[in-house]
Amino acid sequence: MTHPSKRSLLAALFLCAAAAGVYAAVPTFWQVSTEAEFLQGEVENLSIDAYGRLALGPATTTVYESSAPFLWTLVSAPDGSVFIGSGNEGQVYRVDASGNGTVFFDAEELEVHAIALAPAGGIYAATSPDGKIYRVDALGSGTMFFDPPDRYVWSLAVDPAGNVFAGTGDKGTIYKIGSDGRGAPFYQTKAAHVMSLAFDREGRLLAGTESPGRVFQIDASGKPFVLLDSPYNEIRTLRVDTNGDIYAAAVSERAAPTQARPPIQTPEPAQPQPVASVSTEVTSITIAADSATTAARPAPQAAPRDNQGPGAGAVYRIMRDGAWDLVWQLREDVPYDMAFDSDGTVLVATGNEGKIYRLADEPMQPTLVARALAQQVTTLLPDRAGRMLFATSNPGKLLQLSAERADRGTYTSDVRDAQAVATWGAIKWQGLVPAGTKLEIATRSGNTRTPDETWSDWSKAYTDETGSPIVSPRARYLQWRAVLAAGRNQAPMLTSVTAAYLPRNTRPRVTAITIHPPGTIFQRPFPTGDPEIAGFEGDTPDRRAAAQNQGGGGAATSAPALGRRAYQKGLLTFVWRAEDENRDELHYDVLYRREGETAWKPLKRELTDPILVWDTTSVPNGRYVVQVVASDLPSNPPDAALTASMESTTFEIDNMPPVVTVTAVHREGTRTVIAFEVRDADSAVQKAEYSLDGDRWQTIYPKDGIADSRAEQFELTLEGDTAARDVIIRATDSLNNVTSARGEAPAASGRH
Repeated sequence: MTHPSKRSLLAALFLCAAAAGVYAAVPTFWQVSTEAEFLQGEVENLSIDAYGRLALGPATTTVYESSAPFLWTLVSAPDGSVFIGSGNEGQVYRVDASGNGTVFFDAEELEVHAIALAPAGGIYAATSPDGKIYRVDALGSGTMFFDPPDRYVWSLAVDPAGNVFAGTGDKGTIYKIGSDGRGAPFYQTKAAHVMSLAFDREGRLLAGTESPGRVFQIDASGKPFVLLDSPYNEIRTLRVDTNGDIYAAAVSERAAPTQARPPIQTPEPAQPQPVASVSTEVTSITIAADSATTAARPAPQAAPRDNQGPGAGAVYRIMRDGAWDLVWQLREDVPYDMAFDSDGTVLVATGNEGKIYRLADEPMQPTLVARALAQQVTTLLPDRAGRMLFATSNPGKLLQLSAERADRGTYTSDVRDAQAVATWGAIKWQGLVPAGTKLEIATRSGNTRTPDETWSDWSKAYTDETGSPIVSPRARYLQWRAVLAAGRNQAPMLTSVTAAYLPRNTRPRVTAITIHPPGTIFQRPFPTGDPEIAGFEGDTPDRRAAAQNQGGGGAATSAPALGRRAYQKGLLTFVWRAEDENRDELHYDVLYRREGETAWKPLKRELTDPILVWDTTSVPNGRYVVQVVASDLPSNPPDAALTASMESTTFEIDNMPPVVTVTAVHREGTRTVIAFEVRDADSAVQKAEYSLDGDRWQTIYPKDGIADSRAEQFELTLEGDTAARDVIIRATDSLNNVTSARGEAPAASGRH
C-alpha cells in the first residue's frame, strides 16, 4: 500500500489541536480486534474465527424465496429436489435442483414442523396444532396417515422397515406407526414435548425432549436409557456423525421461543423482601435518616447479577461409549439445527441474528462462516448434490452455502456512539494483504443511531494502514466498512481496526447530595494511629479539646474496616454523586451560606473525593445550605473546562444543648409530681428521660403528647417516697445535643 505524506498526518493532528477549545482533551480509541467485537458487525461472504480474524468465507446464494415467514424443515428427494415445511399457512414447498419452487402440499393446519421421505415415494408431513401426519404422494395429493390425540407433531423418523416414529407434545409421547397407518404409543417420555428424533448407528431410536431437556436412547422393545440429562430446557436437534457420535443442540429456557413453538413458561420472580439499611439510597438531594439500631451495621450490598448461567444454548457431543462433553456454550445465539460438512466439521444454525458457525479442531472452536439476512437460520441440509442448503425464518428463504471461498466479502461495523458531536482522528488497521489481494477501509458518519439517508456517503478507501485521517464529517456516530477481495490463490485477512475521536466536552452533573445525621462520620484505617475520617482534614473538636486540656492527642486505636460508621460530635458529613459523560476527572468546590443570605462562602476547594466533613462548631447555630460545584478542569484546558453545581436542602446546625427548667415539685398523697420545661434556642426538642439514682432511663412524653417544638412542657409523676432518691432529668434535641438536670425545687434547677 502507498503511504500518505507526513503533511496529511500533521494536518489531522492540527485539526484535533484546533478543536481543543471545544472538545475534550483526551481522545478515545475505538478498537475492534476480538471475535466478540467483530461479531457486533454485519458480514457478507466473510468468516470470523475464535482468534478474532476476519477472512473470506463461503459465498451465500439465494436458491428460493417463499411467501411464508417460517421455514421449519428441509428434506432432500432422490431426484435432487428439496421439500420444505413452512408456517403459518401449513404448506410444503418443492424446490427443484434449478431453484424453481411451487407449493407441493397445503395442509389444513398452520405449521409443518417435520417431513420424512416415504419408502414407496412421496413424503410424510407432520402438522401442528391439532397434530396430524399426512402421506403425500409424488403428485402432491395428501391423505390422512395418522391422527394422534396430541396437539403437536414435532419430529418424524422412518426406520429401514418402513415404520414411522413421531415425536409429539404436549404430553411427550413417541408413537410407532406401521406402513398401513396403524400406530400406538411406543414410549412415554414424561416430558412435555419430543422435539427431535434420529437413529444411532445400531438402529436404536434417539429422542430429544423439552421440559426437561434430555436425550433418550430407546431400543426396539421400547426400553429407554437417558444418555444426557442437560441443565437446558430443550434438546432441539439430534445429529449422528460418521463415527457414531451423537451431537445434541440444547436451548435454554430463557432463550426467546420461535413463533409457533410451544411457549416457554417462566415463573414470575419472587418479590424481594424489604431489608433494613443503614444508608438511605441516594437518588436526589437527601438528608440521611439515623437509626440507633442500625448505626453500627454496614449497608447491605446488592447481590451481583448472575452472569454464569447456562446461556442461550449449547452443543453436546455424546460418544459411543456413553461419555459426553459440552463442546460449545452459546451466550447469546440460540442453536436451531446442526449438520456435518464434507470435511466432518460441525455447522450450527442459530438465531436470532441468522448466523451459521463452524465447530472444528479439538477442543472445538467456533468460527462464524455466514450470516443470513434473516432472524433465524432454522435448518441445515447437506443434499444429495453435495450442496449445503439452509432455510431461514423471518423471512422464509432457502439459501446455499458454497463449498468454495468467496472472491469478495464485506464487513460493516457496528455504529460507534461518541455520546456527543466528535472530531474524528485517524483510523488504522492490521491484517495480512498478500500481493494481488485487496483490503479497503472506508468510513461514514451521521447524527442518527441507525444509518439512513441523512448520513454522509462512504468515504474513499483509506490508503495507510498505520494511520489515515478520517475524512467523514464531524458527527455523533461513526461506522467503518472493510472490503476484502481475493487474488488468484491468495486471500487477505483483517485482525484489528482502531479509530480515534475527540468527543465534544460535555458539562458534568452533580446528581445527588446526601446530608448525614449530625455527628455521623466514616473511618478509613491506617497502619498506625487513630482512624482518619474520610473527607475531613484537621483535628476534630474533641481532639482539640483534649490537646488543650491534656497537652496531647487521643490514644491510638486499632483501625476499623474501611467505611465503618462512627460518631463524632460537632461534625457534619456531606456525600455527593457526580457524573461526566466524557469520563473526565472531576474536582469539587464546596460552598455554604446561611439561610436568608445570598453570598456563598468557600468551605473547601479542589476536593478529589465526593465527600466532605464540616466542623460545624466553626459557625454560629442556624439554618444553612451547601453548594457542590463540579469541574472537569483536570482533564481539559482552562478555556474548555465546564462546571456544574447543585444545592442541598436547608439543614440545621445546632451545637448547644437544650435547657431544662424545673418549674414545680409537689406531693399529691403518696405521689411526687415534678413539672419541668425543656427549651432549645435552635432546634426542636426530641425527647426527655428520667432516671432514679442513676438506674435505667425511662422516656417521658410531653403534656401535649408529641415532642416537636423548641419548648415542651413535661410532668413527671413518681409513686412513693422519693425524698431520699436522686431524680435526674435528661433532654435531647433533634440534633443530638444532650443536657441533664436534677429534679429538685425550682431554685435547684438549671443548665448543666
